[in-house]
Amino acid sequence: MTRLFRYLLASSLLIFACGTIVAQSVKTHKVKKGETIYGIAHANGISESQLRSANPGMERSDYVLKKGDKIIIPSPQSAEVEEPMGADDVRQRPIRMGVMLPLHDINGDGRRMVEYYRGLLMACDSLKHEGISVDVYAWNTPEGADLLPTLQNANAGRCDIIFGPLYSKQMDQLSQFCNEHGTMLVIPFSITAPQLSTNSHLFQVYQSFDGQVPTLSRRFAEWFKDYHPVIVDCDDSNSTKGGFTSALRKELDSRSMNYSLTSLKSANSMFASAFSTQKSNVVVLNSSRTTDMDVIFVKLKDLQASNANIKVSLFGYTEWLAQADVQQANFHKYDTYIPAPYFPGFSPYLAKRLAQKYHSNFHQDMSPFTPPLAITGFDHAFYFLRGLHKYGKTFDGAAGRFNYLPVQTPLKFERMGNGGYQNRAFMFVHYKPGGQIDTVNY
Repeated sequence: MTRLFRYLLASSLLIFACGTIVAQSVKTHKVKKGETIYGIAHANGISESQLRSANPGMERSDYVLKKGDKIIIPSPQSAEVEEPMGADDVRQRPIRMGVMLPLHDINGDGRRMVEYYRGLLMACDSLKHEGISVDVYAWNTPEGADLLPTLQNANAGRCDIIFGPLYSKQMDQLSQFCNEHGTMLVIPFSITAPQLSTNSHLFQVYQSFDGQVPTLSRRFAEWFKDYHPVIVDCDDSNSTKGGFTSALRKELDSRSMNYSLTSLKSANSMFASAFSTQKSNVVVLNSSRTTDMDVIFVKLKDLQASNANIKVSLFGYTEWLAQADVQQANFHKYDTYIPAPYFPGFSPYLAKRLAQKYHSNFHQDMSPFTPPLAITGFDHAFYFLRGLHKYGKTFDGAAGRFNYLPVQTPLKFERMGNGGYQNRAFMFVHYKPGGQIDTVNY
């Protein structure tokens, strides 16, 4: 009996339709001159509607079948699924990966998640070279959708791991479903998930900045214990970083560490008075706005032009990484540390190869998101699928389970009480004055 689809990397990823997409094909077909949808379906023992459902782009009214197109040939729906030997042990059979995310072209959420999904599939394709087989099931779950019809699909209950959801309102249904079926649920992006405290099947990847504030304040005080901190007010009424600088001041006070307060609007002489001439200084803004970043670079340039004996390092925010290509020279000049859950420079060669592979598979470049979501998906899938293959359902995502250099997203999970697991991998990305870039884990 034919297996379910593996390594879907072509036409099915034109997922710009609003229905359920269940990957259940064993092969792709390259369209020859003169072939028709009806003829291809008839030759493969399936209906025209089955062929169209497996290739959502075909459902558009303006779709035209062209020579050279790669399309998915689904297995006949009447066929029974034959379970392989060792079906109860994920280490002895193909891993069944489900994806429940908005996979459409209606808005930015859908387009971003399609790119993330493509990264998941590129990881599946890479893992086959390690002998790891993956059966993929994907469902479009847009905002406001009731997940019940999706969860009632027989293939949903067969999944060993599911990536999703994107929306908090879908968490209750999906968390309960995974708890009942013993399915690992990877929550890849920012989401409210109170279920994490009680459901041991949940793995939350994203870490909010606010959730990192206590650890970040402590690590700042430890790392810069020999520095003189200078906290700069940016007069940003919408800033989300004031909570951090407030917590940082309390942490410094508790350690009896001296620090200074100043403002971006201060005259140069007043600004300079906040800096130590005896110690290296570390500058912290209470805003992550790129306009404030530009201003601080000008202020620091003027400061050192008139006070050559003042040594300065700069402490930034994850949002600054989006400006790394433009500001890299300044980052290096001012010995900049940026706290971040990802770093685009772990493996530049592999990142370039993935970008090339993405273009080859999907005939377009990755979108200019920061971080690139296809690479995020690749890291997530590679880590969890390899973990499942090695450890089975006992995989806990902890550090050191196997050697894996992430392309950009390190993963290190810790259990939250008796509940699920949360990614605790966070680091300082350090732009050194000499031009090197290091990462400091904490």
